[in-house]
Amino acid sequence: MEGYKHGAYVREKNSAIPAPVANRTGLHVVFGTAPVHMAAEPEKAVNSLVMAESFDEAEAKLGYSDDFGKYTLCQVMDAYFKLFAVEPVVFCNVLDPARHKRENPEREYAVANRQAVLEETGIIPSSLEIRLEDDTELVKDTDYVTSFGDGGKMTVTLFATGKGGTAEKLKVKSASVAPEDVTADDIIGGADVETGKETGMELVRRVYPRFGMFPGYIMAPGWSHKKEVAAVMAAKCREINGVFRCECLVDLDTERARRYTDCGKVKEQDGLVSESMIVLYPMLEAGGKKYYYSAVYGAMTARTDADNGSVPSYPPSNRLLNVDGAVLADGTVVDLDQPEANDLNAQGIVTVLNGEGMRSWGNNTAAYPDVTEMKDRWINARRAFSWWGNSFIVTCRKKVDNPADYRLIESIVDAENIRGNSYVQQGKFAGARMEYHGQDNGLEDILAGKIEVKQYLAPFTPAEYILNVLSFAPELLENALGGGNT
Repeated sequence: MEGYKHGAYVREKNSAIPAPVANRTGLHVVFGTAPVHMAAEPEKAVNSLVMAESFDEAEAKLGYSDDFGKYTLCQVMDAYFKLFAVEPVVFCNVLDPARHKRENPEREYAVANRQAVLEETGIIPSSLEIRLEDDTELVKDTDYVTSFGDGGKMTVTLFATGKGGTAEKLKVKSASVAPEDVTADDIIGGADVETGKETGMELVRRVYPRFGMFPGYIMAPGWSHKKEVAAVMAAKCREINGVFRCECLVDLDTERARRYTDCGKVKEQDGLVSESMIVLYPMLEAGGKKYYYSAVYGAMTARTDADNGSVPSYPPSNRLLNVDGAVLADGTVVDLDQPEANDLNAQGIVTVLNGEGMRSWGNNTAAYPDVTEMKDRWINARRAFSWWGNSFIVTCRKKVDNPADYRLIESIVDAENIRGNSYVQQGKFAGARMEYHGQDNGLEDILAGKIEVKQYLAPFTPAEYILNVLSFAPELLENALGGGNT
């Protein structure tokens, strides 16, 4: 219990994190590992969809560590809530303290001011066994409490009124989480035949039923550079809940693609050719932290969409990434010039270019150059088509099973045309219209309960190539020098 207060007091607080803005284009769903042993309720954060709308909420539900290599979801928390101040994000942690753990040897710790700082990292609180020198066992919340410091190490604080209130040494046995034991199979997940429990990316199908919002991105920074994970991500983008679709962010493996000239070969070897994929190279660095590009790119596009009225029609290229530089996995600096970056774009790879700040560079999905269809080549067009279709399904669903009369058809067409005209007037689309044609709806279709409409959608294509033809004009020189004057 907090003591009686009398006097002047000061409390320090870390720098405030800006309040995030909301992006409503579709939920960004991220799979990976988090230090859930530090979370308020670890058991609720394993193979479960966790939505967070702020950094504090994400930290409370999943834990947080700056060790992005071990805890891949933390780089997403950092990128979304700190670098770009945008929300929400749906996290799925697959690190299970009950499975992915290692036993620590018993150690003896000195106590100072009724506190002992344990050296092991990743300690699972429920695994603690603390005894005094005479082997008297201490009871949590009766004799002591635990907390985690900024470095992830646990501090044991003894109660003055507890059995260890005057102890000078403690014997401690514990177990720590082992994120290194998590595999690509854990990320991919599946469904248990006997229990029906779903894990990993199988949970994509639960996003809409749980949150009432369809997915916009599927991400797995720290894992998507593995081809088996990338393949499953692309497959999960199609026919989500039988009707929705989205895109996925895939990192190119920078251990194999050490030079930009290696990227095309690695992309081909890994089969990264889906129009649902956005392939990214290399990694990024900011404030001494190393991020997979997908974590920052996802945050950047979320913020771009939010600033565009939560409409994903704006090209996410040549946008500031709020980072210091580009690197490989081993920290080697990557400095691409424009011809090199353009060469990657020509192979369907989005990269980074330094132009008054580090910027995203590239508009092509992974399907390019083999696929040149406008809606499947351009990233903003592909995302706009997915989003528009998903939105139509959600808004039109309430009209399903109404009598199939002219008033129903008119309400569907009018609603979509009003919506389309609004976005055209706002400059978010070049055009959008819906039509109903009687010849497409024969008697058999009507009797079978089917209504078909046609919709035409035109997002603006990105202005990738702007050419200014410069010529020398002698007459301008002559006029400047007073030529022709008598």
